[in-house]
Amino acid sequence: MTGDHYFSPQPGAADVRSDIEFTVAGRDYALTVAPGVFSASRLDPGTAVLLRKADLPTAADPGPFLDLGCGYGPITCVLAEHAPAAAVYAVDVNARARELTMVNAHRVGVADRVQVVDPDAVPPELRFRQLWSNPPIRIGKPELRALLSRWLPRLAPDGVGWLVIARYLGGDSVQQWLREQGWQVDRHASQKGYRVLRVTHPAD
Repeated sequence: MTGDHYFSPQPGAADVRSDIEFTVAGRDYALTVAPGVFSASRLDPGTAVLLRKADLPTAADPGPFLDLGCGYGPITCVLAEHAPAAAVYAVDVNARARELTMVNAHRVGVADRVQVVDPDAVPPELRFRQLWSNPPIRIGKPELRALLSRWLPRLAPDGVGWLVIARYLGGDSVQQWLREQGWQVDRHASQKGYRVLRVTHPAD
């Protein structure tokens, strides 16, 4: 890939910041955004469907959780606020996205439990009880499969992964491919052309 994409490590677009607002499960959020990160002008519709239809954690969920491809941090902030005992790891290759996620974690008041890191900085022994992702489909099929193959095995044995993928961008084929890799995959919900997939280790 060439050019300045939201998955570029160092975006070249001017770092001009603004705010967006959205509501999840009755809670209002105001987060800082900037060009050069994913969906910098609004809460991405796929992310909105994921946060509306997947099973959000509760105060009893201990974590840790993983937000894979965190962008400016909407999923991270929602997870950390809903599960006040859980640590949330926010992972993105984009340095500006990581900076904005930390800014927004402070805005929401959850920064003490959020670890914003480059993918290679996640401790290798760490296993996650939940993985959440609106994965970067536009990186291409081989890269997407490599990404999921790297991170889904980091789920704890009883962990669950939540993915949202647009049907027209291959949501159904990703579901089939994951099943071929041995994962238990359920289409948890469909809305506005998006598939919400629930991914778990296969039952013994």
